Amino acid sequence: IFSIVVFGSIVNECYVNKDSQNPELLCIFNENESACSYGIAVGVIAFFGCIFFFIVDLYFQQISSVKDRKRAVLLDLGFSGFLAFLWFVAFCFLANQWQRTTLTRGFAQGADAARAAITFSFFSIIIWVVLAVRALQRYRLGTDMSLFATDQFPADPSAPYPGYPVGSGTESTETYQSPPFTETLEANPKGYQVPAY
Repeated sequence: IFSIVVFGSIVNECYVNKDSQNPELLCIFNENESACSYGIAVGVIAFFGCIFFFIVDLYFQQISSVKDRKRAVLLDLGFSGFLAFLWFVAFCFLANQWQRTTLTRGFAQGADAARAAITFSFFSIIIWVVLAVRALQRYRLGTDMSLFATDQFPADPSAPYPGYPVGSGTESTETYQSPPFTETLEANPKGYQVPAY
């Protein structure tokens, strides 16, 4: 949502006429086209990245390959860290260019949109750092729980299937001694006669 606010406000209101005599649309951030283009590009990348990783999270439990799960978590970690860096650069760049902007009457109409873009760029840094930390925790949790371990089964296909793990010691170690249904049966129970063939 933050990425939509950033690139939406830049596209909609940060290209303005400097004055009524000049019909050319200029970027409100110190008339620097690079600032607007960078903010739009990072916002669009973040938006599509969010959609992609939302779909990956929905289907994560259905990924059967351990290597593919590990790749998905590492990709999430790398992308989140990279976008946190891109948002940091966007915030610094937009704030710097806004500080150098001299507000004319034409530029004053897009000032709120420019401030919103800068503010939500800052919030996006925090969000993507949190997402990177959560991806790192997910990776560590997966390695601790053998989610990504490849040594669960023996590599030799002729090796026997591993048995159940040893219990915690609270279970009984005695085996069942007497086989079931070994009661001594009467040869002819009462009321029953053996048919003669």
